[in-house]
Amino acid sequence: MVKPTPAITRDGFGTLADGRAVERVTLRGAGGFEARIITYGAALQALFVPDARGAIADIVLGHDDADGYEARRDFYGATIGRFANRIAGAAFTLDGERIALPANDGANTLHGGPGGFDRVLWSVEAIEESDTPAVTLRHVSPDGESGFPGSLDVRVSFRLSAPGELTISYEAVTDRPTVVSLTNHSFFNLDGVAAGGDILDHVLTLAADSFLPTNAEAIPLPGPPRPVAGTPFDFRSGAAVGARIREDDAQLRAGRGYDHNFCLGISAQPRLAARVEATSSGRVMELLTNQPGLQFYSGNFLDGAAPGKYGRLHRQSDAFCLEPQAWPEAPNRGDFPSARLDPGETYRHVSIYRFSTARDGGMRA
Repeated sequence: MVKPTPAITRDGFGTLADGRAVERVTLRGAGGFEARIITYGAALQALFVPDARGAIADIVLGHDDADGYEARRDFYGATIGRFANRIAGAAFTLDGERIALPANDGANTLHGGPGGFDRVLWSVEAIEESDTPAVTLRHVSPDGESGFPGSLDVRVSFRLSAPGELTISYEAVTDRPTVVSLTNHSFFNLDGVAAGGDILDHVLTLAADSFLPTNAEAIPLPGPPRPVAGTPFDFRSGAAVGARIREDDAQLRAGRGYDHNFCLGISAQPRLAARVEATSSGRVMELLTNQPGLQFYSGNFLDGAAPGKYGRLHRQSDAFCLEPQAWPEAPNRGDFPSARLDPGETYRHVSIYRFSTARDGGMRA
């Protein structure tokens, strides 16, 4: 009698330079749908999804072992914190106190600074063997880590919540007032990473009427969000990522493409924020989130400097990111949705990634 494949397995994923072991947890669903999560950076290391013909492929960038993740900080699939995106001047003021942070992006702090959550070895807190298999990872960030006030107790859960559906959820509590914005930084190519193509023909739909224009340092400009209408940032009715990416637009020049926060508004429950369809493979990804912002990044700075999985050198526009999060620079902007967390409150972020295929297969002749 053939034993059924277990829904969850754990194995080693190498060691860090200091000798600590990194684990990998694999969640298996029906039809070849599979997510692999590593404890270093609480990262989504691989995500296998069928295409319109039923062929299975890994659709997220990553590395084959712990060495690759530790040697180069490229955020592949990582959990980002304490604060995703940028904080200008590496500082903010909270309750009248100036909080200084380490700068790691020019004069600014990016993705929690040089010691962000993507550089942390998380612990496996729980594994749930069920029809919806899940793993929960935990990290306790001490008061003052990377300059942020308050001890922050963080949990991130990865669950195969339905056929073809991955839910990533975050919870955090603090013992002092602080700011929090967590996200997952997966780089997606819905045609499959091993295939090696770009994502410029992926058709993107974004449920956002406005976005945050930025300066040359990717810091939001003063003033309100800018309407997407009449700009290359209007994806409300769907457009190929590359359709307007080379237009002579000041915002596209500054970011070498798209690297902007799209404004979704406040919602207690996850709602549809984005849909992406790959015309070659027919894979479709829908993203639902309860976060007020969604950073769309078109892989502008992928430079082929280091190999990833499948021996691929990833270059500009070989993948895209959709990062649900608080608005960048929120700790310094009273006109932005607040990212404050106080003792007695719980930070909750839920993002759902639903995969399907285009009705007609979306295949090219």
